[in-house]
Amino acid sequence: MGSRSDWPVMQHAAEMLARLGVPYEAKVVSAHRTPKRLYDYAGSAEARGLKIIIAGAGGAAHLPGMAASMTNLPVLGVPVPATALQGQDALLAIVQMPGGVPVGTLAIGKPGAINAGLLAASILALSDPELRDRVAALRAEQTATVPETPEP
Repeated sequence: MGSRSDWPVMQHAAEMLARLGVPYEAKVVSAHRTPKRLYDYAGSAEARGLKIIIAGAGGAAHLPGMAASMTNLPVLGVPVPATALQGQDALLAIVQMPGGVPVGTLAIGKPGAINAGLLAASILALSDPELRDRVAALRAEQTATVPETPEP
């Protein structure tokens, strides 16, 4: 995430990954204030064994795109509602990447962070049958919580 203040949103991605038994790391890496840290982090991610990067950022939201430009790993971007525009600025900054530098962009805020964790797990599950089963079980649990008929 671009700032410690992004954690209340990004913790939902971490919680989803933890719920599914997917190891993760959480770091503050600012595209604007710590560019060398970003360069080192994204540039070494694959060699360190990471498979996907989830990057949350608010405002100008350069972190997901900059990370994507420095690695071949999939990058999922979560717009954080950190400004008066409530994440709309971050959403546009993340989703409008130039052709050739893809960032999978999720919804603004908590729903986007939850879905980023679930999407990352779903991607990893393509080559991990046990994780595939855990993702399927979670999806079945979600389905079971939706009643067929309304309460009287």
